[in-house]
Amino acid sequence: MISSSPTTHPASTDILPVSLVWFRRDLRSFDHAALYAALKHSAAVYCVFIFDATILQGLPANDRRVWFIYESIKELAQELKKMGGSLIVLHGDPEDEIPRLAAELHASVVFANHDYEPQAIARDNIVKTRLASFNCALHTRKDQVIFEKDEVLSLAGTTFSVFTAYKNAWLKKFYAEGSDFYSKPYPVETYADRLRAFPDESIPSLQAMGFSDTSDSHMNIPAGMSGGAKLLEDFLHRIHRYDLARDYPAVKGPSYLSVHLRFGTVSVRHLVREAMACVRTVADQSGAQTWLNELIWRDFYFMILNHHPRVVGHAFKPDYDAIQWESGARAESLFAAWCEGRTGYPLVDAAMLQLNQTGYMHNRLRMVTACFLIKDLGIDWRWGERYFAQHLNDFDLSANNGGWQWAASSGCDAQPYFRIFNPVTQSEKFDAEAKFIRKYLPQLSKLSNKQIHAPWTQTTEVLELAGVRLGKDYPAPVIAHDQARKATLARYAVVKKPDEKNAPD
Repeated sequence: MISSSPTTHPASTDILPVSLVWFRRDLRSFDHAALYAALKHSAAVYCVFIFDATILQGLPANDRRVWFIYESIKELAQELKKMGGSLIVLHGDPEDEIPRLAAELHASVVFANHDYEPQAIARDNIVKTRLASFNCALHTRKDQVIFEKDEVLSLAGTTFSVFTAYKNAWLKKFYAEGSDFYSKPYPVETYADRLRAFPDESIPSLQAMGFSDTSDSHMNIPAGMSGGAKLLEDFLHRIHRYDLARDYPAVKGPSYLSVHLRFGTVSVRHLVREAMACVRTVADQSGAQTWLNELIWRDFYFMILNHHPRVVGHAFKPDYDAIQWESGARAESLFAAWCEGRTGYPLVDAAMLQLNQTGYMHNRLRMVTACFLIKDLGIDWRWGERYFAQHLNDFDLSANNGGWQWAASSGCDAQPYFRIFNPVTQSEKFDAEAKFIRKYLPQLSKLSNKQIHAPWTQTTEVLELAGVRLGKDYPAPVIAHDQARKATLARYAVVKKPDEKNAPD
């Protein structure tokens, strides 16, 4: 029998008899805005997570992200049980399952955290309408960002499109209320005795949902709240050199927390507090400040998506939709070479193999590979955006779209269209000893650190001594960078402004 008896907290006219917390991309039991609101304002609180069948049906059976969610859900269920509650885990369409469950529990309100993606907003509107049919409400809270929507505006009251101006306004607002005001945690434990257990605590198996539970589905990082905490602890010992180490793919420089931020197994408020603490106390503040900037970039892209949902499928700068990209069989062939890591440019290929094999790609390499696809191969940025969305463990619509439009020069605060990364120069600078390249392209390992970045420039004798046959052991370049650069400048001429006529080539 489902219990909804009141707790020992003082009675209040604001207390709801029963509420339901709908976990989505916030898979933690601490510092959780929706969970805290539900507990504070309800006598009995139930919790639910739904494996969304409408999303899962389009994923491959070995999708690593499903494994990550599954492991995180199991840990979340255990933690809620320790607190006196439980986690109802369902597999179905949330538009049907949430109203059905809310009605079964006689819930007055369903609490959830904001989601800013267009499809999620449409889903929530449908759920809200269906709940209203039996006098149940959907209340959502801000949780996955520090500032959202219209919280950071220019002095003229408009939204920002340049990151530096946004960052300065973000920091000004953050510090105006005191550094702990916007990052203070939600003390879920204060009202944890209002959690209620549900009779059925079973979790659908991965196999029952059409997914494999094999080792090739697993990530190289730990899942769940404990996994996020472990990674954060490790990173804080390295944060002082983050600004220098983050650009080198063979170095342990990043925080590796992006997938945890994506699924909410860590709290962004906690991360900002840690970053701020390091800025104040660590002798070398530049690393912590750089990492804080990355967290602010995340807020910035969420804000852009919220105010400009048209960026999903279209250029932020509309003029850039006039660009004519490669098409037909040639485009398909070049795109396949890029996807499969056989462009003939070692750093690009190693990066794509890292993505395909692990679901992770180093941030510097995301820029290099994106720029190569767009400005060397002349392929529509949307093709690459979709490929990353399918394969990145930490795929987040706002950041992925923002990053690809940055590379394509079509987004807000994007790189100038005439800035075109040279893949060889990038390789020589950021993987000088070729440790990263050799990890994913062992067939090139006998080439020297100088030779390996551009194998096609070496003599036949050098290649033979290294055991490399271009076109067999490793492909020849699918395109010449210098020629591609000229073609790209011509392609982008449709958006070239008069004051850019003397832009560097």
